[in-house]
Order: sequence, then structure tokens, then C-alpha cells
Amino acid sequence: MKVTGYRSLTTKHDWGRLIGDANGVMSEPRTDVHVLILETDAGLEGVGLGQHGDIGRVFGAVEGEDPRAVSALYDRMLNWVFKTGHAGATFGAVGAIDMALWDLKAKAAGEPLWRTLGALDRFVPGYASGLDIALDDDALMRLYEGFADRGFSAAKLKGGHDVQRDLRRLEGLHEVLRRNSAQPALMFDANESWNRAQAVRFVTALERGVDLTWVEEPVRRWDAAGLAAVRRGIRAAVATGENLTGLEQYRPLLDADAVDIVQVGNVWGITHFLRVAALAHGHDLPVSAVAYHANPTAHAAAAVPNHLAFEVQDVSSPIGLTVDQQYEDGGIVLGDEPGLGILVDEASIVDLQVTSPPVVVDGPHVRPSRAGLRLTPEAGREADRVGR
Repeated sequence: MKVTGYRSLTTKHDWGRLIGDANGVMSEPRTDVHVLILETDAGLEGVGLGQHGDIGRVFGAVEGEDPRAVSALYDRMLNWVFKTGHAGATFGAVGAIDMALWDLKAKAAGEPLWRTLGALDRFVPGYASGLDIALDDDALMRLYEGFADRGFSAAKLKGGHDVQRDLRRLEGLHEVLRRNSAQPALMFDANESWNRAQAVRFVTALERGVDLTWVEEPVRRWDAAGLAAVRRGIRAAVATGENLTGLEQYRPLLDADAVDIVQVGNVWGITHFLRVAALAHGHDLPVSAVAYHANPTAHAAAAVPNHLAFEVQDVSSPIGLTVDQQYEDGGIVLGDEPGLGILVDEASIVDLQVTSPPVVVDGPHVRPSRAGLRLTPEAGREADRVGR
């Protein structure tokens, strides 16, 4: 079996709500989902998810090769761009191809990927995370009531602008989740929007009212000294890693003893997750996957010994994708479909007639001009508005 080509599709996920974080909010409740389909001469096709606009830079490393040699092909893709770098869009393309290769490997074996990777249990513990900063308090509680109905006893709130609002909302989540646990786990995500002094002050204020399990990305992802300083200044654990692209970016954080929960982004692929998990395990640290559509690395999470909890952002699937997994008992129950269990209805995706989006100028993926340069969070938000 050899890789012969690929097809790229763009579908949509309908969240039924606006999503965002401390950096901004998406302009509409539908967001793009990028689908990669790897073709082979055996008729099998592999599915990968995530932006892969740089695929032309790395596809030659796998073209004509047996997809079952996935670990070697992963390294080959990185080697092809070792002079020009593999971060950002290139690493996204590597990740999408890697997912599709693992999908093909498991399909060739006629089994789900979690089985191919050596997992014993198909259940992946999770936590609810609604990308919820745009919701008012009532809508927030309704959203997490739905998660609680599925057995979730842990949740992560987006915030970082208003400590009193965030505290009130964390207390509300605690009450919603108490039906499933006497001591629900509460996490808080600032999405790199603070400097280190702000982070300690803000989190310390929150901790006077609630017991936080972890605080996520309180400062910039690469700021090892800053993350270590925050870690020393608060009770909660510090979580980071979803935006790191390669093992080498984790090393400074681990050397500085700056992280308690090692996170991995789904969009970077299966092999990246497995390697980061092994690196974290070598430091006696847990690993946690940050969600993406169809939760592809859940299969890998089921197979590693130090997985803590998998982020679940929504219980529906993108348009045109059917995913063989269920959300029960506060986690993900993986199915028996071969590979990743993702079935693609290309006709329904083509009917969407997705057009090229305009250049993004704001929202959660664009850093505000005054992020980290604020005397108070509210003043920073006003300065952002005035400057536009």
C-alpha cells in the first residue's frame, strides 16, 4: 500500500453559540473545519483534521510511501523542513497528514486506532469546556447543565477580564457539577492574556472564593520564567502546552519546573501527542489533550499511562462528519469503527459552498494590542476599543 495523493475539504461546525476567550470572540457561531483525505493505491483513504495550508511543503515526504510506516514518515516530514522550520502552519500540515497516516494504519489492520495503539479501555476521562466567555450567566449555566447531564464533574471556564464576574461564574459551575461530585474540578483559562504579576494577583483573588484545579496559559506559552513565577505564587497547578509545536519547545518549561499539567493540541497529530506524553511521563507529569473537532488524539490518550483528562468542547460533530464516539460518564467512549472512526460525507460538505474567508482582524486567534500591558483588565479592554 502506498500514498498516492490527497484531497482537501472545508466544512463547518455549528456551535449553536458564540465562542471565544480573553483575546476575542468569533463573529458567528459557525467556524471552519479543515479535512484532509489521504489517498492510497489500495483504495483505503485516511482522514486527518486541522488546517494544512502548507501541505505542499511536506507531502513529498510521504508520497509513494507505505502509510503504515507512520512514525518514520513523521520524522521524515520534519526532516524535509529542518532548515526552514516546522512551526505554525507547517506543523499543522504535518499533524493533519500524521492523523491520516495513523487512520490508514488502523484501517489496514481492521481495528479502531485505540486498539492499534495498545489501549485496554476505550473510555477516555474528560472535562467540559465551552469556549464560553461570550455567554451570559444564564446561558453559561444551561450549557454546563447539558454537560452535567452526560456525567461531567469537571469544567474549564474562559475568563481573565473581570475577577468578580469570573468568580461568580466559577461558583455557578461548582453548583451545576455538584450533582456528579461533591468536589467538582474547576479549571480556569486566561489564554496568555496576562503578565506574570497580573496572573498571580488575579488567580489569588479567585482562590479566595473557589478551589481551582489548574490555571491554563496564564502568561505567554514560551515564558518559562514567568510560568514558574506564577506556579510559585498560586495554589492551583499551572497548565500549558497546547500551542507548542515540537518537543524542543517543551524542554525550557520542564527545565524551569514551570508546568504541572502538560497539554497537547489535537491539531498537531497523533505522533506528537504520543511523544509529548512520553516526555511528560519521564518527568512524572500528567498529560492532557486540548480538544479539536472529532477529538482524534483521544485514541492516543486511551493508550498512554499518564493521561489526566481530555477537553470536550462540544458533543456535536461538524457538518458532513460522523464520528464513532459517545459522551458518557464524564468522558469519551470510543467506538469500534476502524481507524479514527471518522466518516466523511463529501457531498454534504461540497453543498456548503465554503468560500475563502476574509483576513481575520480580531477574535480569539488575534492577540489584542494591549494584552499584558494593563494596569487593570477593564482599562486594557477599553484601550483596545478606543484604538480601533
